[in-house]
Amino acid sequence: MDWPAGLIWHDGKLLGIDWSAWKVVGWLGNLVFFSRFFVQWYATEKLRRVVVPTAFWWLSLTGSVLLLIYSLRQQDSVFIFAYAFTWIPYIRNLIIHHRHVEAHLDCESCGHSCPPHSNFCAACGAPLTGAPTTTVR
Repeated sequence: MDWPAGLIWHDGKLLGIDWSAWKVVGWLGNLVFFSRFFVQWYATEKLRRVVVPTAFWWLSLTGSVLLLIYSLRQQDSVFIFAYAFTWIPYIRNLIIHHRHVEAHLDCESCGHSCPPHSNFCAACGAPLTGAPTTTVR
C-alpha cells in the first residue's frame, strides 16, 4: 500500500480511529460546535463589525448537546462537566433574540421593520405608532 492511502486507511481503520455510531456522534458534535467559528467570522467580515448571528447560538447549542450526549455515553466525567451547563447561555441568548425580533415596530408609512425603542422609521423618517413616548422635563 502506498503511503498516502496508508495514512487515511490503516489496519481497517479510517484515520486510525475505531469508528462506531457513538464516535460519529462525538465527531459530529465537534464539527457542529467548531463550525460556529466560521459563521461568526463570516458575519463579522460581511458587516465589517463584530456580529454574533443567531446561527452561532444554534450551532453552539446543537454542538454542545451532541458533545454532552457523547460524554454521557462514554461516562467521561471531564467532558460531562465541560458540557453540562453550556447550553444555558445559548438558550438564553436565543430567547433574548426572539423577544427582540418580536418587539420590532413596523412603519405604517413604508412597512420597514424598526428596532424596539425607535421613535422614527430609519427608512422614511415617519413617526412610529407604538413607539415609546418620552417626556421632556
